[in-house]
Amino acid sequence: MFLRRAGPEDAAAIADLVRAAYAPWVALIGREPKPMTIDYAQALALNRFDLAETGGRLDAVIETAAAPDHLLIVNIAVRPDLHGRGLGQALLAHAEGLARSAGLETLRLYTNQKFARNIEIYRRAGYRIDREEVLANGVAIHMVKTLATPSG
Repeated sequence: MFLRRAGPEDAAAIADLVRAAYAPWVALIGREPKPMTIDYAQALALNRFDLAETGGRLDAVIETAAAPDHLLIVNIAVRPDLHGRGLGQALLAHAEGLARSAGLETLRLYTNQKFARNIEIYRRAGYRIDREEVLANGVAIHMVKTLATPSG
């Protein structure tokens, strides 16, 4: 897997990948999940995007935003035909590296309550449910992970 930082020229490819990755959830929640509705040209100007590529093909993306006390994982999307191959876990590990590089010990993310598979993936990666937020169109599950501080 090759990771590179995304640029404005990647907006359309990111949007296509996200739409494909989130398409299976539409029937479950009765609407397009939020990541499918984002203007990625604008999002690229606000947040960091790292792309996983193989031979120039976009396989996965992680979007992060640094806050003073945590790194927020805004979105992770993996091509559906590559699910189960560890790309999501590798991107979560990458986010941990970004947090450490920024001197942050906490990572946060949120997902839809109905995305049970994703919640379980995050739990196995060391995230815990911090809170639930009732929204007009569902329930957001906010999760948090505190990184171990290096012993020394």
